Amino acid sequence: MTESLSTALEREHHDIDDEIQTFTSTLAAGSIDPAPLRRAAAALRRHIYLEEEFLFPPLRDAGLVAPIFVMLREHGQLWRTLDAIDLELAVDPDVTTLQKLGRELVVQLQHHNPKEEQILYPQADLTIDDEAAERLRGFLESGAFPEGWTCERA
Repeated sequence: MTESLSTALEREHHDIDDEIQTFTSTLAAGSIDPAPLRRAAAALRRHIYLEEEFLFPPLRDAGLVAPIFVMLREHGQLWRTLDAIDLELAVDPDVTTLQKLGRELVVQLQHHNPKEEQILYPQADLTIDDEAAERLRGFLESGAFPEGWTCERA
């Protein structure tokens, strides 16, 4: 049986959370290994892209305008935090600054992800037509995040 869209999208949330946890654990130990954070940031940007380009349009058409408005605003906040993390990693990274930014990202995701998982993702399983679902599944499996794309509210 094919995995539901909600399950696949939630799995991506957990994968991103795991990479952030790996990064914050190394910071707590006093060292900086930016690789897990870079992977998490790339995966989160890709995830935001797939939501805004593949998931939100059919859900908006189904009448979920207000929840999508909130998610877009929060995507903009997440994007700005990711930009700050990228800037910090591009220079001589400071442990204290990265800890602050890591905590900020974690808190943002702790507030954001449950809303998507409890409100939008179940609706994806119920309302998205087969064609849109297949496009979303195809991107989940192998889609590449387009260079230069930014979220709607960045």
